[in-house]
Amino acid sequence: MVVLYAEACAAPAPPFTPLPGVLLAPEKETPRWATVPRTTGRLRAADIGLVINTTDPYSVAVGEHYIRRRGLKPQQVLRLPLPAAAGLTRSEFQQLRERINQHFGPTTQALALAWKAPYAVECNSITGALALGFDAELCSNGCQASRLSPYFNAATTRPFSDLGWRPAMLLAASSPAQARELIDRGVRADHSLARVNRPPVTVLQLLTNDTARRVRTALYPPEGPVPGAGVQIRVAPTAVLGTARRVLLVTTGAVKVDFATRPDWVPGGLGDHLTSVGGALNGGHGQGTALDWITSGATASHGTVSEPCNHLQKFPHPQLLLLHYLQGATALEAYWKSVAWPQQSLFIGEPLAAPFALPQRLLGASRPNLAPHPKP
Repeated sequence: MVVLYAEACAAPAPPFTPLPGVLLAPEKETPRWATVPRTTGRLRAADIGLVINTTDPYSVAVGEHYIRRRGLKPQQVLRLPLPAAAGLTRSEFQQLRERINQHFGPTTQALALAWKAPYAVECNSITGALALGFDAELCSNGCQASRLSPYFNAATTRPFSDLGWRPAMLLAASSPAQARELIDRGVRADHSLARVNRPPVTVLQLLTNDTARRVRTALYPPEGPVPGAGVQIRVAPTAVLGTARRVLLVTTGAVKVDFATRPDWVPGGLGDHLTSVGGALNGGHGQGTALDWITSGATASHGTVSEPCNHLQKFPHPQLLLLHYLQGATALEAYWKSVAWPQQSLFIGEPLAAPFALPQRLLGASRPNLAPHPKP
């Protein structure tokens, strides 16, 4: 049985544990900008290891399309048989992890998993377990604090070289055709927002009446333009989702999101909703999932695979997600760097989408000061 926040978290939302460089403005105070480290560079196609499940036709088709679109070399691809069930057992997961460690060398910094299932290892997400290791203790109480990610708000662009672990993202969509469209959106996103004098894009920080799920409102950035970035931040009711133009990022908290009108996404758009099991992609639990965002036209999303309670640390920090993305990070980097406790977090989408990355010919050029970065 799925335990919802209204049942599991009747008490007030737990406070955001202070972490280096992260500011929390209480909901009734004036929003403040968080601090992110300056980074140069990003993950590239040569840094990615692709894993394909040979027993799953979806995985084979989507994986081959990703190889073509991102120009991956044979040594960057691991093909192996896996159960196509929602979750792996501990022993199945351990075999997968061993095969990944045996196949990929020190140059492989991150992983793309070419499937939509399996997405869990018992109560852990498969992406969380691959990076942090499987946490059996968490399964006795998913609402407890989980392992802190060393990648959270980190300056590194070489997670395996510097931290000894590989963040992962599922190439998940509702069908192989939608997955191919997802991959193509990610490729189109590259450098698309790095040019000057382009039309602005919109960041929507949505407001709801769902007390338990709206806790990220305390992390919303100041409304208005982001200096030098061509980004307009709007804090608004959910009804604006279907009318806003050129949408880059959407953050909200709700059981489900109404996509009756498809958002006007730009390639590389990111969106997620804080709820109990948005990462349980097979559905059947009455909640919207991260797949809904991909179907709506987003390029990456996030959800938890088991009841996490509404700890802010277990969901993307809206400001960190945005600010890392604006510096040219990929969708994988921006999403992973925004979650402090990602053990239950499932990251899905096209990992290498990087709309704010500078083209190769402009590498080394100075970037504008994208937002105020006050000291905590």
